[in-house]
Amino acid sequence: MPRQVAMVIDLNKCIGCQACTAACKSLWTDEEGQEYMLWNNVETKPGRGYPKNWQEKGANSGWKDGKLQFGDLHDQADFGSVVPLNHEEVYFKGTETQLKRTEPLEYGANWDEDTSSGDYPNNYHFYLPRLCNHCTKPACLEACPVRAIYKREQDGIVLVDQDKCQGFRLCNRACPYDKVYYNFVKRKSQKCIFCFPRLEQGVAPACARQCPGRLRFVGFLEDQDGPIAKLVYQWKVALPLHPEFGTEPNVYYIPPILPPAFDEEGRFSDEPRVPMDYMRYLFGPGVDAALITLQEEMDRRKEGKPSELMDLLIAKDWKSLFNIPDVQVYSSGEVAPGKAG
Repeated sequence: MPRQVAMVIDLNKCIGCQACTAACKSLWTDEEGQEYMLWNNVETKPGRGYPKNWQEKGANSGWKDGKLQFGDLHDQADFGSVVPLNHEEVYFKGTETQLKRTEPLEYGANWDEDTSSGDYPNNYHFYLPRLCNHCTKPACLEACPVRAIYKREQDGIVLVDQDKCQGFRLCNRACPYDKVYYNFVKRKSQKCIFCFPRLEQGVAPACARQCPGRLRFVGFLEDQDGPIAKLVYQWKVALPLHPEFGTEPNVYYIPPILPPAFDEEGRFSDEPRVPMDYMRYLFGPGVDAALITLQEEMDRRKEGKPSELMDLLIAKDWKSLFNIPDVQVYSSGEVAPGKAG
């Protein structure tokens, strides 16, 4: 029976340090044409995200009523670009000027970082790491006219065969999460590969392995004793992002719990800091029950009572985050030729 590798990200632990982004960037996207690519990025929410306003474009992509939808391609300015600096002047002309931008910037991956919404003192924001969801019903796969995109049976990872890809970019238009990128130099589509060469050696993906906050759980959905199944199916506190897009994502999120809002007298009220309409917009109608469960289990722990959920989320044992059995399909150290994308 095919298995599905998945990730759960606890948003209550994310501090927006971008260690995951740096780990992914340095490992996978350091080649020509990949400068603007962030297979993993961390957005401040509410915010426009990366690329800019991807959620608005996503509403016109993915699956709607069982039919594949195609949104418009983003203008490259929605991603931003490598910051142009005065390297020539500083390093080769012997001037004493400092490094500085040579052109104005209009947008970038962290443009809205730490920007809060709402009115003081009830303003709020939180961090949302994003990567390819390796969906059960990937819109990118269905959209590809040459079948360059495929889903591995042994772990459900979605990859782009670089030998087959012809750069039609229909996958870019179909993915509602905008996590398929186009290499303008190689004229190929490229995306997160869930660090499958590491996974085949029993090693967690770089974004999860380098996270200092212990907020990423990695494992298989079918493993009933693993952290993923417990958080998704047993406790039902891990939710997909924008489930209405219809792709059935396999990256899940523990919704954030912020301090309650202040009332007019400056005391904590019963109103949530983050409006529930916005939480439902992100995580669907199941977020109400998930937040109630999280709060109830937090209260149990405060009363000195045991809580399996809190023990799982706290992850005192670092290794408990990763339940990755041996999924090796090639000889040790070997990567399948022509398959990384």
